Amino acid sequence: MHPHLTEVFARLEDSRARLRTAVDGVPSSLRQTRPAPGRWSVAEVLEHLALVNRFFAQRITDAIEEARAAGLGPESRARETLPADVSERMADRGDPRDAREAMMPTGVIDAAAAWDDLDVARGAVRTAVSGGDGLALGSVKADHRLFGSLTIYQWVELTAAHEVRHADQIREIGSDLAPR
Repeated sequence: MHPHLTEVFARLEDSRARLRTAVDGVPSSLRQTRPAPGRWSVAEVLEHLALVNRFFAQRITDAIEEARAAGLGPESRARETLPADVSERMADRGDPRDAREAMMPTGVIDAAAAWDDLDVARGAVRTAVSGGDGLALGSVKADHRLFGSLTIYQWVELTAAHEVRHADQIREIGSDLAPR
């Protein structure tokens, strides 16, 4: 595996561990409960993450396939990390954003099923990127509606940052649902 992939996959593993810790911090009996009207439950957050990961996997797959068809060569340059302003915006929970309609959770699946679905969607991201292992993925870009043009490696980092953002949200949900 190319070292650039090793680096971004390590970020994915870290974000997954942080998400698992956040989910485990909320009693299973409360994971379907919304902390307030208009706010998501833990299960809904996980469902949202699965939807987003599937979307990201498709964006990555399409960009790599298009670049490969255009003659994409081997990776030969340093990896550009996710821009600091994007990382900061992802980490800023005081900057709420509305999910696109297609990324809105239905609220009909439980947290365990949502976690399993997220695992499948996460696997799709890894598979999409791994399909371009060794290729110049740092030169392959795809547009994000909020953050502009990102390289494939930056899309993977964005996936990890998005999970961390929602891990923080899940910790907030758990705190709000905790008995007083």
